[in-house]
Amino acid sequence: MRGLRWRYTQLPTQPDDPLPGENEAEVMAQAMPTAQGPGIEEAWVPTLGESKVLHVEEFRQLVPHFPPRFIGHSWTLVYCTARDGFSLKNLYRRMEGQSSPVLLVLRDRDGQIFGAFSSTAIRVSSCFYGTGETFLFSFSPQLKVFKWTGRNSFFIKGDQDLLVMGSGSGHFGLWLDGDLNHGGSRPCATFNNEVLARQEEFFLQELEAWTLS
Repeated sequence: MRGLRWRYTQLPTQPDDPLPGENEAEVMAQAMPTAQGPGIEEAWVPTLGESKVLHVEEFRQLVPHFPPRFIGHSWTLVYCTARDGFSLKNLYRRMEGQSSPVLLVLRDRDGQIFGAFSSTAIRVSSCFYGTGETFLFSFSPQLKVFKWTGRNSFFIKGDQDLLVMGSGSGHFGLWLDGDLNHGGSRPCATFNNEVLARQEEFFLQELEAWTLS
């Protein structure tokens, strides 16, 4: 399973950053869609590995929201409940030695798909960690992405019994229990998010964690 990957490539029609002195109008013209070439929405063409949660089109929609420096890399499945069991401890164990960003994707028993992008590996911590590149998302059924508001820095915090992402006024944007069986989502100040699932509390059916290769 570790060999399973998501891959996407940058097409030749998407320019690199312009060098000093380059004509900005020419650079913009190269980035515009043409009758002969793909449109902007087709600039990224990822190929999804054996994910039980995300389909190719859903992953394509997420790609533009990743920080630019992470675009163009392959993704590797490091943890999934189907293979590794429903255990937060196992998730932490699979993350040991990792330093790359993490794409956490979930499907609950209502069939709702949602999750989070973490700019850092997920780990046990005594306080909140992470950066403003962290965000939450939900397909409900259209993609909604909830970016950092700047109101606080409560990105991620985890112990053996609870993993939370986003907080404020006693509410968590996303939380998962130690068995990765039960979780919840409430609007929070960190991301100004909506409830990610259909209900404020949910039961998990599948969870996957992908990291950059």
